[in-house]
Amino acid sequence: MIELLNKIEQTAVKAGEAILEIYHSADFGVEMKSDDSPLTKADLAAHNIIVADLEKITPDVPVLSEESADIPFSERSKWNKYWLVDPLDGTKEFIKKNGEFTVNIALIENQQPILSVVYVPVQEIAYTAAKGYGAFKKVDGERSQIHSHKPSRNTPVVVGSRSHISADVKTYLDKLGEHEMTAMGSSLKFCLVAEGIADLYPRLGLTSEWDTAAAQCIVEQAGGHVVTLDNQALLYNTKDSLLNPFFMVYGDSNREWINI
Repeated sequence: MIELLNKIEQTAVKAGEAILEIYHSADFGVEMKSDDSPLTKADLAAHNIIVADLEKITPDVPVLSEESADIPFSERSKWNKYWLVDPLDGTKEFIKKNGEFTVNIALIENQQPILSVVYVPVQEIAYTAAKGYGAFKKVDGERSQIHSHKPSRNTPVVVGSRSHISADVKTYLDKLGEHEMTAMGSSLKFCLVAEGIADLYPRLGLTSEWDTAAAQCIVEQAGGHVVTLDNQALLYNTKDSLLNPFFMVYGDSNREWINI
């Protein structure tokens, strides 16, 4: 498992290097997809690198990527194990050049993420996790284990989207009461909870399965939780639609975050 994780980390880094080459260029080649979300040359370059590597590393395991998501559920439903990839999570942040974008690669087995890498190209930081092994953060070549549960803060730190704060989230935060709010792009919001820097990430808005799988694995293996609003685990490849239900990400299970 660890040998596989190391290979996937190398793939994510390679994709990140390709992204940065375009990031520092004058032309992103921005197009708009059918859902009005942006697509750049970097998304496609990272997608091609990741898919090619995964086909070499695990030739018998199918790949579902944001940039090749038109695989029908009639086929996907037969998959017990597959790779779920977001080659460039946070394309809007990439276009804004604020550095808050990631490469997300997750291995899904029995509808749950069991191994993943979230790589931050601009900072050269890698978050990695595997079921039963824990979650780790690698900075400047040094890898350390991370844990989501920290001593309770009287004023919880909430992390939210830089681009997608919904009315439902605002209503929820009013009910939560006093809190500190931190805005962050991409799956880095999950990673802040995984490290215990933030206590909560309430996602009361639409996401797709490739947006969450890799970071969910990081949080869960760090001891945190990613659950739907009926307090069930966030699962993958269970239906035709690839949209997630609303969910909560938190570290401290001793506090009630959902029914407030």
